[in-house]
Amino acid sequence: MTRYFSTQTDFETLNSISLKSKKELILKLTFYFFLIFLIIGNGTIIGQSQEFRKTATSGFVFLEIPVDARTTALGESGIALSDLNSIGIFVNPAILGFTNKKHSASFSYTPYFAEIKQYGSSYLFNSDFGVVSVGAVVFDYGEMFKTQKVAGQRVYDVIGTFNPKSIALSAGYSRMLTDKFSFGVVLKYVSENIDVYNAKNIVIDGGIVYYTGLKSLRIAATLQNFGTNAKFINDPFKMPTVLKLGAAAEILGDYQSDYRITTLLSAIHPNDGDEKINTGIEVAWKNLFLIRGGYKFLYDEETYSFGFGINMEQLIPFSLDFSLSNYGRLGNILRLTLQAGI
Repeated sequence: MTRYFSTQTDFETLNSISLKSKKELILKLTFYFFLIFLIIGNGTIIGQSQEFRKTATSGFVFLEIPVDARTTALGESGIALSDLNSIGIFVNPAILGFTNKKHSASFSYTPYFAEIKQYGSSYLFNSDFGVVSVGAVVFDYGEMFKTQKVAGQRVYDVIGTFNPKSIALSAGYSRMLTDKFSFGVVLKYVSENIDVYNAKNIVIDGGIVYYTGLKSLRIAATLQNFGTNAKFINDPFKMPTVLKLGAAAEILGDYQSDYRITTLLSAIHPNDGDEKINTGIEVAWKNLFLIRGGYKFLYDEETYSFGFGINMEQLIPFSLDFSLSNYGRLGNILRLTLQAGI
């Protein structure tokens, strides 16, 4: 017997089923797109690794240096953290899709080795059609002398100074398709200049974050700095492409609990070096005071890191994070990050 939809309830049920099917289809298509993107990127990395089989073979290596204090305190294992807000543009663009802020901005500062200074800034706007974000990273290498060899002698004359810089400008889009899945993409313009010479390129970041439904476990993947080769003067070089896989889960409490312990794990597969493992742990009291620690495995010099954070959102929309990262014989690096959001 043919059934006719003669009531308002029948039509609402049919529309609900249709809407649910569309969401599932969009989620599957997005997942497959990013899976293909990650496979292609991973294939490119493996091909390049087989071709060179050695470290230090890419340019724009400043793109591999982390920006913010929270994730560095966690041993750079935070690609599955879903509450980084605008800082997520530097870590995994899919993170921004889970933000609960309408606006979020951050500023990070790092006094690096050899009097090099790193500055990072980010901003996001959470709209009805997704999260739009921008970011900037600047490395200032300080003032250097420009010299010229004196003819017939083994000495050089100082003829001036120059100030080399590295810059990355980012624009991203992220969206939470369901309450468990988010994706994000970032387009980056990167540039380095030394005196009158410069190199520039366009690279892409992409990522996903997925809550598995197994308690608080979420998994994530991101492909960073994917792009074609660039050229400095007449010498071509490849981009520092890296594939990261990660997971995070609360082993005590949650973000609404008085006490929370979050553990993190990331596997790193770069195209200019060997695979690495990063781990981290974050302990929070009322999500107001936070203590963090991390450890890196299979690195030449980098080992442990730690830091703390003060989240004053209960009073004012402001947070402060600090980290210290150990680089073995090179010493320690301090980082400071300020973040605000409403």
